[in-house]
Amino acid sequence: MIRVLLATTLLLLLTACATTPAPIARGPFAPVSLKQALSNDAVGSRVRWGGMIISVAPLKTESCFEVLSRPLDSDGAPKQTDQTEGRFIACGAGFYDPAAYPAGREITFIGSVQAPAQCKIGTYEFSCPRLAIESLYLWPRLEPRHDYYPYYYDPFWGPWPYRYPYWRY
Repeated sequence: MIRVLLATTLLLLLTACATTPAPIARGPFAPVSLKQALSNDAVGSRVRWGGMIISVAPLKTESCFEVLSRPLDSDGAPKQTDQTEGRFIACGAGFYDPAAYPAGREITFIGSVQAPAQCKIGTYEFSCPRLAIESLYLWPRLEPRHDYYPYYYDPFWGPWPYRYPYWRY
């Protein structure tokens, strides 16, 4: 009886560690890259893409995100890397406030691939993949904490009475 209770408790604790947010956890997803999405063969495929927000453009009936793609980890979060396949456009019905989705934040989308859109960077025009948003998840901003070591002390200075807490730098 104790073993069954222990095994059940352990199983519940392990399932509590699942970290994929609910809005982007519903699969399955087609393994379509941004380059493959430029062909008409990929139109209609359900994918999970993500990256860093470049801009948000609210239009009359929809809002479009311009995103610099990043590879996703197993939880669907964009990896902290310089690796990218380029940009894509993700558009969804309704209004998405650019102040709520600022440039530089990480985001993940689930949606279906549409026909490529014309994108422009400066005067350079090119085709970029377009995604119809089914759901999205804005990842929380991770900021370094500076309250772990509020005072500096040199660990090679000497034994206890000659360093901390007498001199606080």
